[in-house]
Amino acid sequence: MKSISIGFRALVFGIAGILLLAGGASAAEVRVMISGGLAAAYKELVPDFERATGNKVITAYGPSMGTTANAIPVRLERGEPADVLIMVGDALGDFIKQGKVAADSRVDLVKSPIGMAVKSGAPKPDISSVDALKRTLLAAKSIAYSDSASGVYISTEMFQKLGIADEMKDKARKIPATPVGEIVAHGDAEIGFQQISELKPVPGIDIVGQLPAEVQKITVFSAGIASVSKEPEAGRALIRFLASPVARYVIVNSGMEPIATAATVGAK
Repeated sequence: MKSISIGFRALVFGIAGILLLAGGASAAEVRVMISGGLAAAYKELVPDFERATGNKVITAYGPSMGTTANAIPVRLERGEPADVLIMVGDALGDFIKQGKVAADSRVDLVKSPIGMAVKSGAPKPDISSVDALKRTLLAAKSIAYSDSASGVYISTEMFQKLGIADEMKDKARKIPATPVGEIVAHGDAEIGFQQISELKPVPGIDIVGQLPAEVQKITVFSAGIASVSKEPEAGRALIRFLASPVARYVIVNSGMEPIATAATVGAK
């Protein structure tokens, strides 16, 4: 991912300082649970937020759904501390209904499309149309998809839309916890599907492109304050930062479309 220019980093500090004043003057430890879709951009942005505000961000990574040990629902269930949750919007909405996230804290941050990848140097199959995608899938020897939102869609909806669900049963598999790109890079699957933003950071793969519009599934990633948060104001400041103009620059470069702006994320 291309680094932010010096001018942009100066802007980061200025914006972060404003956010700190809006969210409280004392430094805090902000505990974040985040799923993979926004993780690459988040990792680039958080150090600037920490330097500018004096806050320390402690991060736990895991999928938005599922039963693996690091999945966000499992982490919360076993009592891990959290101030900010950044995850698939539908899953965050379920947490709001369950009283685990403050309803007035939800901010939809980005839209993230699903893409397909192959091992670096391998021929890039045609997925420029629905028919081409269908032919590519039928010809593939092995297919990998994630255990989170994109994988749920691929396995329960897209294959059915294409009319090839039966043909996919023996060669398409769900990859728990591990990024799908790594499976493809190691040669353990011929092609893999995941959010573009999750594929881009993985070495050893080439991204073929996005799914055709007719069968694309755009995932919204959202942020909210956990009901167990001990630092809700610092958490809100982080969310406002992720909705800032500098975050927009990084988010676009990571393969996603920003939704929120800092002006729409008010201090509470």
